[in-house]
Amino acid sequence: MRFKRSSVLLAGTILSGLGPAPSARAQTAEATLPELTVTSPSPIVPTVAPRAAPSLSTGVLPVVTSTFSPVTVVTRDQIARDQPRTLGDALFDRPGISSSTYAPGAASRPIIRGLDNARVRIQENGVGIGDVSELGEDHAVPVNPLVADRIEVIRGPATLRYGSQAIGGVVSAENNRVPTFIPQGGVSGQVTTGYSSVDNGRLGAASVDAGGDGIAVHADGFKTATDSYATPLWVQRNSATESQGGAVGISAIGDRGFLGVSFSHYDALYQIPGGEAAENRTRLDPRQDRVLARGEYRPLSGPIEAIRFWAGGSVYRHDERGIGEDGIDGVQATFKNREAEGRIELQHVPVFTGFGTLTGALGFQSGRRVLSTQGEAFLPPTESRADAVYLFEELAVGNGLRFQAAGRIEGTRSTSTATQFPVDYLPVAGEDPLQYGLRRRFAPKSVSLGALQDLPYGFVASLNGSYVERAPTAYELFSAGPHDATATFEIGDPTLRLERARTIEASLRRAVGPLRLDATGYYTRYTGFIYKRETGTRCDDDFASCGSGDELRQIVYSQANATFYGAEIAAQLDVLPIGDGFAGLEAQYDFVRARFDDGSAVPRIPPHRVGGGVFLRADGWFARVNLLHAFAQTDIAPFQTFTPGWDDLRAEVSHTRTLDPLVHGFSEVTLGLQGRNLLDDQIRNAASFKKDEILLPGRNLRLFLTARF
Repeated sequence: MRFKRSSVLLAGTILSGLGPAPSARAQTAEATLPELTVTSPSPIVPTVAPRAAPSLSTGVLPVVTSTFSPVTVVTRDQIARDQPRTLGDALFDRPGISSSTYAPGAASRPIIRGLDNARVRIQENGVGIGDVSELGEDHAVPVNPLVADRIEVIRGPATLRYGSQAIGGVVSAENNRVPTFIPQGGVSGQVTTGYSSVDNGRLGAASVDAGGDGIAVHADGFKTATDSYATPLWVQRNSATESQGGAVGISAIGDRGFLGVSFSHYDALYQIPGGEAAENRTRLDPRQDRVLARGEYRPLSGPIEAIRFWAGGSVYRHDERGIGEDGIDGVQATFKNREAEGRIELQHVPVFTGFGTLTGALGFQSGRRVLSTQGEAFLPPTESRADAVYLFEELAVGNGLRFQAAGRIEGTRSTSTATQFPVDYLPVAGEDPLQYGLRRRFAPKSVSLGALQDLPYGFVASLNGSYVERAPTAYELFSAGPHDATATFEIGDPTLRLERARTIEASLRRAVGPLRLDATGYYTRYTGFIYKRETGTRCDDDFASCGSGDELRQIVYSQANATFYGAEIAAQLDVLPIGDGFAGLEAQYDFVRARFDDGSAVPRIPPHRVGGGVFLRADGWFARVNLLHAFAQTDIAPFQTFTPGWDDLRAEVSHTRTLDPLVHGFSEVTLGLQGRNLLDDQIRNAASFKKDEILLPGRNLRLFLTARF
């Protein structure tokens, strides 16, 4: 069962209209899809298809061919087997993607093509997550993948839809917290649990969807806990974690659209391993309450085919606790974030021209953020606002050829207290740096052009070009103080200019047949690339100590022209028919190279990686053996150290059994065993600030069980 492009509804919506809907229409395709069909964000309005039957997707490489830009998809089935506790964990080994692994299993933010923090937007169901994870690598993202239906990583021109702060990519956790369907039979859900040996990890998660007579409801919850994890050399002290949370949502679904709202809560407590953070027993306790609303309406007539909106607001707080200078264990710093965001899109009806069929959407986005800090925090209170208008248009000219053009104009402003430091960033005896109130305004503009061509044998080729401007963030402008959890003294630059990126990207993809392929190459030229520059100076907890202190590395936000280029390739080949499935081969490769114009390397870039293995999927069984090798990272910035290469040998075996729900209460059960780092290799993440202080987990066996109803 597949959907025509013009009838696919946004973000998983398979119904249209408000008001009561016939029960035959108020169903997902979950029970009827004959094969995995992944529909990621379309060139005009990112969408996803209804969820495919999880047992049928096991082990199949999901490749998206309907988009101009490459999209990485982590399916619900893959999440249930890997049981990641963070988005970084879920994406660490995907081609072109790494993660910060600052506190493995807790604070691990995705890194896309060597870009992180301000250049990677993290969202849930189309709305920004509203946290402070981009301010520091030690800050967790308040999203637990265990309750996600799917994780999507969107790169290239499609990110213009979400803002210039997504210049590196968008990581989107998609779930049904705002219900968009009424399940077949009235109720559906999933329960998953697991245990991991390397950290005595325990977890459980459940979600349920129900409804009837045009009303759909959703509820989910999760709880995880780990002890400090083992490495090949030692137990990584101060690395224990725990988290819990959940959500409830309700929607009205009818013939012309839907309207829904949800409330979610997240809280966690996790430790920061390595160095003085471990010595001081540093730990963070993020808490967030979040409200999300979504809706769609499809008029019966007129120039507008569909109106869609997303809106959300959140209240976030975390305390950074540990042993302070006074020797007392307590709260050393507090971060609070209040954020709201809204977006509305108007999709016009298809326009038939002499060149082909034109489809498109006009969107408006607005957001406000108020961030406050207390204690030994490196950022003064700030307020940020952003408003934008964007347009996507696609022209289908026939014979499988489509063109796309997109543009976005933003207006942003950041208000806070700026600090004027000496040019050498060293204190002057008897003088404190000048502080003054400042409001910076920017007007970033972005455009993109792309072409998508269907080729013989199911291949699809795309070529995209884009020009994107990004405004510096508040913390890049106004940072001025110690950040103990990351062992840095961070200094912003209130005079930073717009960052400009010119990118060309080419892809070749194939999603059907025995060979599945997803290959992309890209080249980006940055003007005024903003980055964290280590000065080599050491500080204590105030600027007067810089040059004579020894606890914190001095970091200065700076700008320089830079060039990034790289490639990401994933392939899978069914070789031998076995039962109702296949045995086959899989392989992957990715690299990114990033240099400034003076020839020096951009800091903390992931190394080349290559991997491959064999798999078997047949008669409900799935087995896999795979080796991922990371080469040594010797292309380093000043004050960085070399990172040795490593090997991660992984293996998995699982069995999925279909059951009679009338007898057992469940329709399907999957039981499996998965091994990671089976060679017990010493793995250090070249992109992590703490790679010299911590090792990633050693040999790990994970037992997992998932039941669906």
